[in-house]
Order: sequence, then structure tokens, then C-alpha cells
Amino acid sequence: MPYGIKKKLILTSSLLFLSNTAFANINNADFETWSANTPTAWSTIDSGISISANNSVVYSGEYSAQVTVNTGTQSNTDLQQLVDVVAGESYEFSAWVYHTEGGVKARLVVDGYQDYSNSALTNQWQQISYQYTAPTTTAINVGLRFYDVTGFDGSEVVYVDNFAPSTGTTPPPTGSCTDNQVSLVLTTDNYGEETSWQITNAQGSTVASGGSYAANTQYSEQACLIDGDYTFTIFDSYGDGMCCSFGNGSYNLSLGQTVLASGANFQSSEATPFTLGDSTGGDDGGTTPPDPTGYYVTTQGLTGYALKTELYNIIKDHNSQGYSAIWSFYDIASRDKYFENDNSILDRYSENPTGQDSYNYVAVSDQCGTYNSEADCYNREHSFPKSWFGGTVEPMNSDVHHIFATDGYVNSKRSNYPFGEVGSASYTSSNGSKLGSAASSLNYSGTVFEPIDEFKGDFARAYFYMATRYQNVIASWQNKTTYSNAVLNGTSNQVFENWVVAMLLKWHNEDPVSQLELDRNQAAYEHQGNRNPFVDHPEFVGMIW
Repeated sequence: MPYGIKKKLILTSSLLFLSNTAFANINNADFETWSANTPTAWSTIDSGISISANNSVVYSGEYSAQVTVNTGTQSNTDLQQLVDVVAGESYEFSAWVYHTEGGVKARLVVDGYQDYSNSALTNQWQQISYQYTAPTTTAINVGLRFYDVTGFDGSEVVYVDNFAPSTGTTPPPTGSCTDNQVSLVLTTDNYGEETSWQITNAQGSTVASGGSYAANTQYSEQACLIDGDYTFTIFDSYGDGMCCSFGNGSYNLSLGQTVLASGANFQSSEATPFTLGDSTGGDDGGTTPPDPTGYYVTTQGLTGYALKTELYNIIKDHNSQGYSAIWSFYDIASRDKYFENDNSILDRYSENPTGQDSYNYVAVSDQCGTYNSEADCYNREHSFPKSWFGGTVEPMNSDVHHIFATDGYVNSKRSNYPFGEVGSASYTSSNGSKLGSAASSLNYSGTVFEPIDEFKGDFARAYFYMATRYQNVIASWQNKTTYSNAVLNGTSNQVFENWVVAMLLKWHNEDPVSQLELDRNQAAYEHQGNRNPFVDHPEFVGMIW
């Protein structure tokens, strides 16, 4: 009897379907097409929910569906459409959902009511899936029903995106693996539900796992792991392994062509230790040493705001060196070794990355001081203005991850205005940095300051750092000033208003991490003892925001 083949991608958030699984066509599965605030091809057949287009919390593409559940009456909460299926064919249906409060769970509808989402998993995307074999050739209902659980306050938002299978292509994963992508090929025996597995790191934390398998099915699963020591453990709940009394099950964990663990004949469990990379650390081949071994190890398996909180735990409590020490940090770590390579102070508000700078600053001797115009002196620019967190408050006031060497006069022009994209400039610096009214496409009306494209990603990652390093206090900063109120949304998770998140994500993606940032991040680590995770791992941005 041939095995059915089903492939899941763990930790990288994408479900792929292999050739012997049939495809149905869910129309507008990614909620990209709307008419009068109704998603094309979908029906809200009940009055207990309302639906609208959303472009801030999105799994992929431009839009998701924002479903507001306003009732605890389960028969009034369906979002569905009819899908054609063929008798005898098997289909893998799935949907991505995002819970905001945890008072509502979603249930996948596939010709009846099937599996539930985990309502306790909030502020991150999760997938619900169900394998269905059509008994007849017909059209079936596919969609979601929403159920209230303990804690439901009468109204709650759930975001929905990327039903599958669809008429389009499956979206790429939110973040790609830049470390070690290990692959597990698992073939179950007659009792697949007895089989489970896990990978634990050197600290004993589970970084990847699987279970709830069907009988006589081959699974291919992947996990993205950093260098380090791990243990793979396979379990059989009955105690007779996977082979060979009740079928011919087996497992094989590999990295490329290298087998890390394999077997079939065991009893209750079998554990195999393995090492990825050089667990003692080493150089990455560039001019900047890698982040310290194990620095981010506790983030394995985490996404969304759970990942953000763990990053906060890693980078908090840095060793503040004080505001005056920033001058010596600039002397060491803010020299131009990347453009003119003339060892002058690298000023992000005057640096011309494609030609000769209009002026240069000599380290130390050209520190501000007073200034009346550009080229007078350089000073310490809080890219996240200090008035937004209450003034000269430590450790924010001296945290070099967001404080850059800039021309004093341009810095004063920027003042404490938000970063943004300028529609009409009232001032332009020598390198093209602009102050002026916001572009209409920004979805913000007010005065903004726009750095040049070369450094937009640098500033975006500094803002993501601030949102993470100070997530324990940043929710209270919103009303410090008019402009902090325009930028911050008063939460400790998303932190920024939607227009800011959209802009920062754009800047982050269009201006990727450079050698300049890598070197500066290492210098900041040596200066104050913590790192900017979004420079070391740019993929963390998409996994959180």
C-alpha cells in the first residue's frame, strides 16, 4: 500500500503540498480582493461578526481579513465559501489566524466543523489545518467559525489570512533560515498517533517538536537552528517503537547530506545528541566577529511577541556607560571606513555615500560646541528623541544603539519630529536629508524628518531595538510629547502606530544590514554589553512585526 505524502514546514511558517495531494480552489484565499469592504468570494453568513480589510497585521501580501467577533452565540459567527471537490480525492485545507486577546478561538470549517486554533497563542500567526477526503463530487463549505472562551469581553478582533489550497501560489515563509536548516523525514507505522519527537538545545529547552501523526504516512519537516549542541529524541507512547511489529516506520534527521540521527527499532524513546557548526564559536569570515555563542539560543522556536519578549530578556540590563562616554564611543566606532574611507567622523546627516562629502569632521576636535549652520560641529543625535522618554533619563539617554554622530545644525533642524517621508521639504541638508510636511502616502499628516535612503534601514532597526529593549516601560511614553503620541501607540508589544510600523518595515527591507551596521553593533556590544538583535538577525523583524 503506497504511503500518502504530506509535508509540513516547522518554524518557518509555510505549508507546502506535494504532488499526490489534490488541489481545490479557494477563491480570494489571501484576502487581497475587496468590494465595498467585503472580501470577494467570501460570505459572512451570520450577524455576529463583521469583517473589513486590514493592512497592518498581515501574514503575507497587502491585506488580511480583520474579523470582529461581537457575540458569544456560536451559530452567528461563520465566514465561509463553497469549494468544489472530487470524489475520492484528498485535500489539505488550512488557514492562518492571529488572536489579539485570547477570548475567542477559531474553528476550521471543511464540510463540517473540524480543528480549533489555540486562543491562548496571542499576537502571532498560527495555522489550523485539516486533511479531507471527498466522499462525492460536490461543493462543500470551507471557512471559519468563531467561538468565545473564558475571558471574552463581548468584542474581539481576530485576523485571518492565506487559506489553502488556493488559486494562487502558496506564500513564501515570513522569515527564511540563515542558520542551519535540518530536515526530518518521518515514516509512521500502523499507529502514527503514538509517535512524537522533539529537539532540545544545550539548556534543555525544546526548540522544535512534532506529533499527532496519521498512520502509514511519510512526513518531511524542517527546523532552523543556530550553531550549538542539541539532542533529537523520538518517542513512542505505547513502547514498541516504529518497526517492525505493526508496520515499517522510520526516521532520519539530516543537515544536507549529513545524517544527524536515524532509526526505527526502539522501545519508548531514543535520544541522539548532535552538534551544528562550531559550538565554541568562531569567525563568520567577515571583518566582524559573530554574535556570542548562545546569545540568542533561547529564542529558538519563538515567533511574534513571544520572540520579542525573549529578546527583551536577553538585551535588557545593559551596562550604561553614561552620556559623556558617547564621545569616546564615536572616536572608536563612528569613523568613515566605508565610503571615502578617510577616517573622518561618519555623520549620517551629511555623509554622501556616492560622492565626496560637502565637509568632514575630525574626531574629538570637531565635537559640539555651538553651531550656527551646517559644518560647524558634530554632536550626539538621539534618533529616538530623548523628549519622547522624558529627557535625560538613563539608560535610554546614553544607549548608543540609537544615538548617532550627526551634524549639530541638522540635528537641531530634525528636533524631535518623527522620522517619515517628506512630501514638501522646508529644509534639505547637504546630503539630501529633508525636513517638511509628510507625504500623503505615509498616512500621517504633520512635519517629519527623512534621512537619505542609505541610512533608513539603520534607523529602522534602531527603532525596533528601542521597542524591544524598553518594552517594559515604552507603553508609558506615548503621551510624553505630541510627537511621541504620533509615533507610539501606548502598547508594549506592537509599540508603534500602524503607519510607523509600515514605514519602518519598508525601510528595513529596502536598506538591508550593511558592514557598517555589523561593525557598529559589535562595538556597541563591547561598549555597553548588549546587541541589537535586528542587526544580527534581520529576519526577527518579520517574525515579530
